[in-house]
Amino acid sequence: MPPRPRSVDQAIARFDDLVHRYEGGSAEAQAAFRRNVGRNARAVGRRVANMGMAIAALVVATIAFGLFVGPIGLNGLFLVSLATLAILILFSVWPMEPKRIEYNEQLPARTVVRQLDGLLVRERAALPAPAARRIDAISAQLPLLESRLGEADPLDPLAQDARRLMGKHLPDLIDRYERVPAAYRQERDGEGLTVDERLVKSLDAAREALDEIGAKLAQGDRDAFETQGRFIESRYKDPDASA
Repeated sequence: MPPRPRSVDQAIARFDDLVHRYEGGSAEAQAAFRRNVGRNARAVGRRVANMGMAIAALVVATIAFGLFVGPIGLNGLFLVSLATLAILILFSVWPMEPKRIEYNEQLPARTVVRQLDGLLVRERAALPAPAARRIDAISAQLPLLESRLGEADPLDPLAQDARRLMGKHLPDLIDRYERVPAAYRQERDGEGLTVDERLVKSLDAAREALDEIGAKLAQGDRDAFETQGRFIESRYKDPDASA
């Protein structure tokens, strides 16, 4: 069978991208989206609570002034209204999402993982469909990695590699991809790969590396479980049970 023209492959790729942008997304993508929504909801809750405390403090201060100093009068009421309006405006324009912290070796694993999780949720729709599927697979690994890295020694070379991959290399990869104009993403490099294909290959390598790191971090727990199981079996097994 003769090979299909490149224009046909490009048309199929564009169709896959279109479907990808309008479909509901995989289970992994939906789980990552829910985690991101949960973080935003908690941020809204904290904002509302802080706003309430600020207004309550203003009310208490106004009452105390009226009791111990004197009536606030119309001018005082006007100033209190302005202060209340200023509080509402301040909390409404305050950034919902904390500013991204640049990666460094001392950055806690929890911050590294959650920043990457939010980044993947935000950027998924801007990536081609094959890359988005790899993003979903990486997103599915993050909750376990967050837990394991939180328990690991920060100086453990394995934990350092994981934080560096999630905190620097993956965000840099996506950022550099997005800097390439869309018109040039189908140009082939020295190895015959387009920019989109290079992105997919790199994400595959990152996913495999994170999977291997997660397995190694869990090895200690598996060994401890096996040891405990063997102890219970040898200590409490009924010698007549096998008879």
